[in-house]
Formats: sequence, structure tokens, C-alpha cells
Amino acid sequence: MSATIIDGKAFAAGLRARIADGVTAFRAQAGRAPGLAVVLVGEDPASNVYVRSKGKATREAGMESIEHRLPADVPAEDLLALVATLNADPTIDGILVQLPLPKHIDEQGVIAAIDPDKDVDGFHPINAGRLATGLPSFVPCTPLGCVMLLKSVLPSLSGLEAVVVGRSNIVGKPMAQLLLRESCTVTIVHSRTKDVPAHIRRADIVVAAVGIPQMIEGDWLKPGATVIDVGINRTDSGLVGDVDFASAVDIAGAITPVPGGVGPMTIACLLRNTLVSAGRREGITIDEAAL
Repeated sequence: MSATIIDGKAFAAGLRARIADGVTAFRAQAGRAPGLAVVLVGEDPASNVYVRSKGKATREAGMESIEHRLPADVPAEDLLALVATLNADPTIDGILVQLPLPKHIDEQGVIAAIDPDKDVDGFHPINAGRLATGLPSFVPCTPLGCVMLLKSVLPSLSGLEAVVVGRSNIVGKPMAQLLLRESCTVTIVHSRTKDVPAHIRRADIVVAAVGIPQMIEGDWLKPGATVIDVGINRTDSGLVGDVDFASAVDIAGAITPVPGGVGPMTIACLLRNTLVSAGRREGITIDEAAL
């Protein structure tokens, strides 16, 4: 029997509709729209496409979209000065500096310069620490979307064995923290792990975020496992994930496709975080559980 296909595109559309309703209610109380500022340095084609998509989605949700485009050779101090200005701007609720940055700019220094309470990407060390210690925080958008998709097909995550493939600060590590928060038993496997398939075969939940096309084969999976494929890899045959979908779909219980799975959730969760930030900053109650 083929796995249930987890339709991230449809789930994200529903989430964005709920966010738009929340924005309408926020505007009625605050007298303004939530504001998201996106900073793009240079002309990386993929980043350009992503920034345009973010801007379009932000405006469709009724929020203010503010874009700052800087040349690739901008001095680091000029970028940091812009971040400081956005930190001080009361109409800006979320700040996102599009990564990657040119090599002459220290990415971690720029991330650390963002006000943690406007860090809607969830990358600031303070937000990472808050997540790790169970305090309210902004959670990186992709892992947050993954948990939402898991909850859409599993009645409870508590007690399940989860394997996260990849240990990046953007996906792997925060994903593991979120699964721990849901009372999963969590293993992170990575490039130095011995016998990766053996770990994956024990897992009720597999989250693949390693960036290697079709690395995880169907026979690595426990029958009935729920598979969240974060990978987006360009190959000669088109976009593929980190999981070999063709062999996995007959073994998994549920699986996200690539494209159309996790990808649409990332921008939807960015909008969610921005609305939540706006509510916190204005002292307006946002029903976060409903988003």
C-alpha cells in the first residue's frame, strides 16, 4: 500500500488564511499592519527568487513588506547599521537577513546583531538557547513547519522514536529540540555516524535535512514510518529530495513530496512568526495555538 502523501502546499494555504484573519484582527486593534523587513545582499539568483516569494506572501497576508537590497560589496558595518535602524523602528516586527551573505561578511555577527524579539527566522543564539531550555522563543521556520505537518498525520508524537538526518543550525538541531519538546526519543545522524541505515530503520519519524539527493532509500525505512523530506536538490531530472521517493512511498506510512511538501511551510511559518512578534510587541493577544 502506498503512503499517505502529506500535502504541504494545501496545509500552508490553510495556515496563511488563518494568519490573514489574524492580521485583520491585529490591524483593528493596533491601527497598523505587522511589518516584515527583508534584507538581501548581492544578486544570488536563488535568494532573489525566495525574497520575491516572501514579499508576495507577506503582502497577500495583509502585512507590510519592506525590502532592502544592498550590493554584494557593501561594507559589513553598513549592513550592521541597517540592522540597528530596523531594530529601532517601531513599525518593524520582524527582521530577516537573507542567507548566504558574501564571504567578507560574518554571518553569525549579523544574526547576533538582530533584536532577538524581531528575529522571526529564529536563528539568533538567544532564541536557540530559549528553544533548548524550553522557554518561549522564535523557532526556525522550516522545523516549525515540519512539526505542524507531522501533527497533521499523527495523533500524538509522544513516545515515538525520531531520527533527524543532518545537524545544521537552521534545520537539524532545532528540529531535534522541537521533537524533544513533543516527548519523542530523538537521534541525530550525520556525516560521522556509523551505519546510518540502522538508525533510520528504528525510527517512527524520519526528518531528512542533509542536502544529498535521494540519499535515504526506501529499504532503510521502518514500515509505516512518517517521513518528512526537507531536501530540495536540483538534478538533471528536476527537483528531488533527500529521500528516494519512488522506493520510499511503498514502505512509509506518510511522506512529504518534493516539491510541494515542506517548502511551502517555510514562508507560511515566517508569516506566523511575524504576526506573533507583532502581537507580543503591541501587547495584543494572538492565539498562537490556532495558527
